[in-house]
Amino acid sequence: MASREPVSIEGRPEELNIDPGHACVLVVDMQNDFGSAGGLFDRAGLDISGIRAAVGPTSRVLQTARRTGLPVVYLKMGFAPDLSDLGPPGAPNRERHLHFGVGQSADAPDGSPSRSLVRDTWGTEVVAELEPAPEDTVIYKHRFSGFFETDLDARLVRLGARDLIVTGCTTSVCVESTIRDAFYRDYRCVLLEDCCAEPIGAGFARTNHEASLLVIEALFGWVSTSAAFIEAFEPVGAASQT
Repeated sequence: MASREPVSIEGRPEELNIDPGHACVLVVDMQNDFGSAGGLFDRAGLDISGIRAAVGPTSRVLQTARRTGLPVVYLKMGFAPDLSDLGPPGAPNRERHLHFGVGQSADAPDGSPSRSLVRDTWGTEVVAELEPAPEDTVIYKHRFSGFFETDLDARLVRLGARDLIVTGCTTSVCVESTIRDAFYRDYRCVLLEDCCAEPIGAGFARTNHEASLLVIEALFGWVSTSAAFIEAFEPVGAASQT
């Protein structure tokens, strides 16, 4: 991507200048198993209302990003049908995911057969409201971080991206893991706080979601909102239409 006139986005710990020609929107794990009725989280009794609440703001961010010409990259958590990429016996990733029901058969809401967190099933499809556009990039991952044993870094390099606008779920697990790994690779990450959610620890005095926002703005990147992103980038999209 060619450099363009930088825009300023309000955030914490301070305002950040971003070149739209070197920015990318990252959508982490906004898939049926986590954010739809009948998905893995919902069947397990986890409250998905926070994830559902993040769908609307994320949709508006994606609309602005596409009008602006920002690339959009989706990450999806999904394992091979034989679960060979869960890890060897005894590996925490394997044991904890199996305990959670990964790989088990579960009918989709329309009655069609599916399997929990298995690639190319209903559960690993992006929620309908955020369906990828044909030009978007979609990458499967098999660990919490989107960078672990994927070509995410290579794809971002080809796109010329150095600033990542991050959305998705869950805040303290896959989102934070991906942001930490992005930080180690010298990407600048801006997490939009109303476009991410975390059901684990939602009832605590300080939630996991809030704790992740705090550590990200203190050390690993910036925290902003969908409204601030749209305010900053919508004029760029309008200019590109004229």
